[in-house]
Formats: sequence, structure tokens, C-alpha cells
Amino acid sequence: MAFLSWVLLATVIFLLIFRSQINNRHSRKTLPPGPRPWPLIGNLNLIGPLPHQSLHKLSLTYGKLMYLKFGSTPVVVASSPDMAKQFLRTHDRIFASRPSTAAGKYTTYNYHDIAWAPYGPYWSQGRKIYLNELFSSNRLGSSEYVRVQEMKAFLSRLHTMSGDSIVLKDHLSHTTLSVISRIVLGRKYFSESADENEIVTLEEFQEMLDELFLLNGVLNVGDWMPWLRFMDVQGYVKRMKALCKRLDRFHNHVLEEHRARMNAEGDSFVAKDMVDLLMKLDDDPNLEVKLGSDGVKGFTQDLIAGGTDTAATTVEWAMSELIKQPHLIKKATDELDKRRKTSAVIKVKPSTISYTN
Repeated sequence: MAFLSWVLLATVIFLLIFRSQINNRHSRKTLPPGPRPWPLIGNLNLIGPLPHQSLHKLSLTYGKLMYLKFGSTPVVVASSPDMAKQFLRTHDRIFASRPSTAAGKYTTYNYHDIAWAPYGPYWSQGRKIYLNELFSSNRLGSSEYVRVQEMKAFLSRLHTMSGDSIVLKDHLSHTTLSVISRIVLGRKYFSESADENEIVTLEEFQEMLDELFLLNGVLNVGDWMPWLRFMDVQGYVKRMKALCKRLDRFHNHVLEEHRARMNAEGDSFVAKDMVDLLMKLDDDPNLEVKLGSDGVKGFTQDLIAGGTDTAATTVEWAMSELIKQPHLIKKATDELDKRRKTSAVIKVKPSTISYTN
């Protein structure tokens, strides 16, 4: 009986391989060039720990538009500005949706954010909310004082460490996280010192964000080979579920605090931050697509994660390039000094003239 089972299994595998090869022969004429895929795994054997570098090396051989198979999923890779324009602008609507992955399911409340939500009414509505309510000139102007305060705190921290070696990225991340937390959440919900009593520490919050970025960028085999999904061979799904619990605990705490203020103020409630606004929109019966608590959490998480790491990384790279070229540092310093002088405001009093920057 066991022997017959093994024969049956071997027959099924053979038929799958044979069918895959036949399909490849018939479809190859109309597909971009690319390496021949292996049965079952496709071209996953050619993808290393840094997928973007692996894809770049393959593009040097197969051209700016190439065809691969990740497991049983066909993939077309664009490796030039012209080809990218075709996907991102000319045929944007066709390719606007991201594939359904474990990361979108487990780390963004089942695709209830903007980054992983499929293209459609929910995604379009979220984009409008971001553009009209967060990135508008009025909203950016009203939060200017937050950026000024946190920048002064950042410079003060650097001043106290003058002469010591520091990791600039850590301090930049601290500053951007503080800015975006105050704008989106209304205040910082992480403790920066032992005297503060918050739900998480700064280090824990940053560690959660780092884990979120990592898990949203990994090549999870189960996404491309569904028949292996239940095994979680890399352990990524287990980590995603654990991270989801930690993030959900944080988001629930934030929403409970905001909901309490909303209920206490009643009709006189005025939205002071992005969470307030999202919760108010969630109660709006005229909203095209209901957000729900998962939607509020997903949008909030996108804003915190997207507004923290990207800005810190960009500034870090800019500083590293400046350090390599001293003449550019001098040019930047001279420009800042010039701006500082021209921004001085002259106040005339009865007997004195004072300058304030």
C-alpha cells in the first residue's frame, strides 16, 4: 500500500513537471527573455539574500525587460527608466495592485492600509484622505511648530555629545519618529527615559518598526509556492504574527485614549491629529467605504512607518556624501549661515535695536 502511494505521488509530480514544460514551450514565443525556470521552484534558485542585486545581475544578461517565474507565479522585471515608465505611468492602472502576500495579511490588518491594499475604492479613498488631510499646505503649516521643536531637541542632543562618536541614523530616526508621532498620534507614546511611563520604550518602538520594514521586504517562499505555505519554511509568517500582536497592543492603546477624549467632548470634539481625523471619518455615514478599526490602525501604521525610516535614511545618505566632499560641506555651511543672517528680524524700540533669529 505504501509502495502504491509513492508511485502515485511520483506520477503526479511527473505530470506537473511535464505540463510545466509544455506550457513553457507554447508561451515562450510571446514572453520577454529570461532564464529557463526549474520545475516547481521556477527561478527562485537564482535569487540570493539581496533580491534587488540578484535581479540586477540577471538583467545584465537578459535585458531591461525579462521574464522569471517565482515558484508557480510569472514575474516580469523592468530594469530601466523607460520600462519602469511603462509600468508606473503608461499602464499604471493595470499594475497598480500589489500581490497578495503574507506581509500584507499579517502586518497590515489584512490589507487595510494603503501600501498593501488592492487598487480600488478603498485604496483611492485612503489616498484622498492622505492628500487632503495630512499633506495639504494648511496641515503642514499647522504642524510646523512640532518640526521646529523636535529639530531643536535633536541639535541639543548632538551638542551634548560633541567630540564623541555617534551613529547618526539612530538620532535621525529618533527625531523623525518623534515628529511623525506627534503629528499623527497627537503625542509621543514611547518613553525616552526611565522617568516616563509609556506603553513602550523608544528602543522597543524602533525595534518593532525595524522588524516591520524587514518582514515587508523579505522574499517569502510561501507567497510564490502556495503548496509550501503551510510549512512556513523560513519562519517569516511566525514572526509576522508575533509582530502583529505587539503592534496591535500599541494601536489599541492609542485608539482607546483618543476614543475616550472623543466621547468626553461629545459634539464639541475637534480633531487635533490624524488619529482623531480617521476616527471621526470612520463615524461618518457618508464615507464611501467604511474604514473600521482595522482601517484606522492600518492607515496610522503606514504614516508612522513611512514617515520615519525614509526621511532618516535620506538624510543619513546625504550626510555621508557630504563627508566625502569637504568643499560641499563648506558650501552648505556658508549657505546656512547666509540664510541665518537674512532671516534675522530687526525690532526697533524707543532706545535700542535688537536682533532676534
